[in-house]
Amino acid sequence: MPSYNRRDFLALASSAGASASLGLTQTTKAPAPPSARAEDFDFLFFTDTHLQPELDGAKGCAMAFKAMAGVKADFAIQGGDHVFDALAVPRARSLSLFDLYDKTQQDLSLPVHHAIGNHDVLGLNPQSGVEASDPLYGKKYFRDHIGETYYSFDHRGVHFVVLDSIGMTSDRSYEGRVDAEQLAWLGRDLAALKNGTPVIVTTHIPLVTAVNQYLPAPASPPPHNGMTVTNSAEVIRLFTGHNVLAVLQGHTHINERVEWHDVAYLTSGAVCGNWWHGTRLGTPEGFTVVSVRRGRVTTRYETYGFRSVAPENT
Repeated sequence: MPSYNRRDFLALASSAGASASLGLTQTTKAPAPPSARAEDFDFLFFTDTHLQPELDGAKGCAMAFKAMAGVKADFAIQGGDHVFDALAVPRARSLSLFDLYDKTQQDLSLPVHHAIGNHDVLGLNPQSGVEASDPLYGKKYFRDHIGETYYSFDHRGVHFVVLDSIGMTSDRSYEGRVDAEQLAWLGRDLAALKNGTPVIVTTHIPLVTAVNQYLPAPASPPPHNGMTVTNSAEVIRLFTGHNVLAVLQGHTHINERVEWHDVAYLTSGAVCGNWWHGTRLGTPEGFTVVSVRRGRVTTRYETYGFRSVAPENT
């Protein structure tokens, strides 16, 4: 488990206004064997903060953090896309956004584990003007500034796995992919667990989602599949024989639950909603409260009262 510093905590204010629960409760599979049963606890899963000074984005993040402070939780997992945007803007803009994120979370009161999102990859797109030879290019700044891009940790009898689902392509774009080195690591990590150990996985780009069924067909196919993990079957195959309770996902900015082979793939709505333009396919700005009880995972989506200054009807 990586060590923590100031950047590993989310600034949660000591007093918080009431959050409005949408009543979207989701529960996973039957309890694990008693020998592998986890303790009961809650944690937060928040994703796609897309922090930016425009469109009241920094204000919205601060509101969300205050709302999260009103929830009793052991820790939080940030599901990726911390800022908007590091992909396609000059280096100075990227660094200023990450600095703004730090300032927004500097008074944090709970530990936060981070997943890397596509918008957290510095200078990847050529229009950024960042050279591939730049020492901070790609995932290097994230690793130095926030932490490893994939890792695992244990908490109260549950084994947590955080994946890096961002595959950098040769044409300086990205696709959803878990690379071969990471797959090998994941296989070893899961194989080392005691039989029946409960597992919760986090990935930014979803392994399993039906989101493309909700969206209009693109005028022309994109050059890379950036909506889902292209080689998700290879990842899912490694879950076989393990007590995977849930996979927490981000990226699409919608609330969704899909079950496959007794594993719940739970996608959370975004802190930023529709990139600070209101709701996204009916999902408002918010975060997810995750409860582990007797070998089951239950989630509840909470909104926090943000109102867009530039709403769109989506």
